[in-house]
Amino acid sequence: MRVGFGYDVHKLAKKRKLILGGVEIKFKKGLAGYSDADVLIHAIIDSLVGAIGEHDIGFHFPMDDPKYKGISSLLLLKKIAELLRSKGYSVVNIDSTIVAEAPKISPYVREMRLNISSVLGIAEDCVNIKGKTEEGMGFTGKGQGIAAYAVSLIEGNILRYAADLFKR
Repeated sequence: MRVGFGYDVHKLAKKRKLILGGVEIKFKKGLAGYSDADVLIHAIIDSLVGAIGEHDIGFHFPMDDPKYKGISSLLLLKKIAELLRSKGYSVVNIDSTIVAEAPKISPYVREMRLNISSVLGIAEDCVNIKGKTEEGMGFTGKGQGIAAYAVSLIEGNILRYAADLFKR
């Protein structure tokens, strides 16, 4: 068993779609970023690559690579899920928090959980998403951006890992 922690933040910007957990949310602003700027998925990716000791999201998906411009973060998560499997790991569960004064995320949580669990190949109840405000304090509280935190638990398949080592 291994644990990883992830964090991400993006500024809110006009003329951008707001994508959280792979769900487009109707809101007056979206998140600025090179990809779709999905802070939730980015935090989850960082927690997963952290759990396997594989750097961070920017290492795997550099912002200067044109193939990642505007890409869906769910596709990035799919690539990380494949990396985990190739190293003999599977996701046990993910617990995450989105920090935003607005919009309220509760109407979208079920769809976000379904998106993430589907990509990772785990049960929906293995993905938890909470929404929090900062009661008007800080950059999120002032509506300047949205942040997300994630913790993931993964487990290794020792037989598969041993077989992969033997092949080398």
